[in-house]
Amino acid sequence: MSLLFTPGKIGTLEIPNRLIRSATAERMADDAGYPRQQYYDLYRELAAGGVGLIITGHMYVHPTGKCHPEMTGVYSDDQVPGLAKLAQVIHAEGGKVVAQINHGGMQCAKEAVDGTMAPSAIDEEFLEQPAREMTPDEIEILIDAYAQAARRVKESGIDGVQLHGAHGYLINQFISPYVNRRTDEWGGDIEDRTHFLREVTQAVREQVRQDYPVLIKFGMQDSIEGGLAADEGAQVIARMSEIGLDGVELSGGLRATNAKKGIRRPKDEAYFRPLAQKARPSTNLPIALVGGMRSREVMETVLASGDADFISMCRPLISEPNFPQMLKEGIKNKSRCISSNNCWAESAGVGIGCKCPLDKLEER
Repeated sequence: MSLLFTPGKIGTLEIPNRLIRSATAERMADDAGYPRQQYYDLYRELAAGGVGLIITGHMYVHPTGKCHPEMTGVYSDDQVPGLAKLAQVIHAEGGKVVAQINHGGMQCAKEAVDGTMAPSAIDEEFLEQPAREMTPDEIEILIDAYAQAARRVKESGIDGVQLHGAHGYLINQFISPYVNRRTDEWGGDIEDRTHFLREVTQAVREQVRQDYPVLIKFGMQDSIEGGLAADEGAQVIARMSEIGLDGVELSGGLRATNAKKGIRRPKDEAYFRPLAQKARPSTNLPIALVGGMRSREVMETVLASGDADFISMCRPLISEPNFPQMLKEGIKNKSRCISSNNCWAESAGVGIGCKCPLDKLEER
């Protein structure tokens, strides 16, 4: 049997195969963050397609952390029934689901949040609006917001929760020396810059207890001068088990190109694999590797090497939600996705979806 279709485990969560749907912002919620029907239709189709674990698109834990319009919310107990419906839809198809929770910090769009905050005041060209420095009281409020969001996720019947600590969002911002220039207990060396993550994880654990799966998507390396270096990122990963995390999905950090275009050949795939190779000696936690995964050949090579325990992907599953089942049945050995990054919704009410010409996809 292919390594891709052997069972795996993250914490107490048993996963039937090694394929993970990596979080992808759906843009399928109303103005208050409540999912529309198309949200449930999307996840029903994904679950039926055979992927071992679905990680939802990021959900905002507090109104100040809404990253973009149409983002799903998890900031209110009133949202638990909608999340419960999501769990029921996915479980009815035999699927497993983990909810990704997030706060955008400085990376919230003007259309979503009027004014942003970050570990330190920052105003850069790559930000839509300048961010002010968070107060200690605000930090404590947001730690609790993550914890209450995780509680809601568990109460809804969802199988686990993933903290978003990558792509320049708030947890990543605290760990990054480029953004976090605080001189109090929340900033300083790598130990102090990890303080926020430690407190968030501890608060989450107090709400969900030790046997509930808590994962993290971690930006191991920033792509900006003065940002988080891979060696420091590996130091953080080395502490994750002690912190209370059950598994890590490796990705890029601040200003990283996390969805590269033009993945055409096997050598273009698995572009975050060097980070996994650096992280692997520092942890026994399950590692999920994302980044341009398209072909059976590359996926199996990564798993056989031990560099990662799970393969994560998103764009191929936007193009072909049943790609895992086709891999399993031998119908396909490679995704038709041409990595043109045409998945993002162009207007309100549409949501993510593949907009590449299907005839060109099928020619590959």
